[in-house]
Amino acid sequence: MYSRTVGYDLIGDIHGCSRTLKALLGRLGYSCVDGVYRHPSRRVIFLGDFIDRGSGQCEVVAIAKSMVDAGTALSVMGNHEFNAIAYHTRDPVTGGYLREHSTRNARQHRAFLDAYGNRPVDYRAVIDWFRTLPLWLDLGALRVIHACWDRTWIERIQGYQAGGRLLGEKLLLESCRESTWQFEAIETLLKGKEITLQDGAGFRDKDGTLRHNIRVRWWDRTASTYRQAFLGPEGGRTHIPDDEITGDHLVEYAHDEPPVFLGHYWLEGTPTVLADNIACLDYSAEKPGGKLVAYRWSGEKQLESKNLVWVDRAETGANG
Repeated sequence: MYSRTVGYDLIGDIHGCSRTLKALLGRLGYSCVDGVYRHPSRRVIFLGDFIDRGSGQCEVVAIAKSMVDAGTALSVMGNHEFNAIAYHTRDPVTGGYLREHSTRNARQHRAFLDAYGNRPVDYRAVIDWFRTLPLWLDLGALRVIHACWDRTWIERIQGYQAGGRLLGEKLLLESCRESTWQFEAIETLLKGKEITLQDGAGFRDKDGTLRHNIRVRWWDRTASTYRQAFLGPEGGRTHIPDDEITGDHLVEYAHDEPPVFLGHYWLEGTPTVLADNIACLDYSAEKPGGKLVAYRWSGEKQLESKNLVWVDRAETGANG
């Protein structure tokens, strides 16, 4: 067993890259003992998005779940876990699935579905485990959420669920109906704050889909144009108009609030903190040239890029 925890190692989106995950845990000083990765004095916090894309789906889930079950890790839910739950769950009113089994959605889930295709009992068990992952963590001195710490939506969900941070059945059902506030809340917390580009402008995302909305640096009051506010793969920035933003794109998050850690945004290049109290740890682990990134947090109020640790995908030779 590990001794008293003195810090957390926060790990970004893994997307089925099991070998890269094991390499990063090793670099951080974790050893596999009795089937569980442990550290003498630290714990991991996973930022969600364990699944889809990479070839090591089952092993990633097994590693993360064993750590959470043993108390050597915590985790929040990512949008890919949310999507998997909705893809598996039928609407009690219509009888259809909460996430449509369309060609596009099936393609996005293909690696996960293929990994568990001949293991229906294990598949259901994994979905049930995803349901136990909180939507956010507030540990006092630090906060963790997959995409956007929007206090308004967090408080509204807590009121709706009597303080609960889990994806309850009623919240799941309502958040899959686009006309509801629950839909907007989950979209914001797990996928990020979005704004619409002007005059029908658009760009193609990493999957080639034409987008007319952009995810934004929701805390950044210095970003006044769409291009400056854009948060995502750097290669997409040149396609974003440099026009002044119309409307409010910000979420209130003061510079003296606790550090908040995010995943989700498929950043590129050399990992760096985004602000004194904001860090995104998703650096496209499954993508060629990508990295699986961790932040070694030891109680500091001001985040520093020197505390980022990563493994390049190329070092592990594949996406499994």
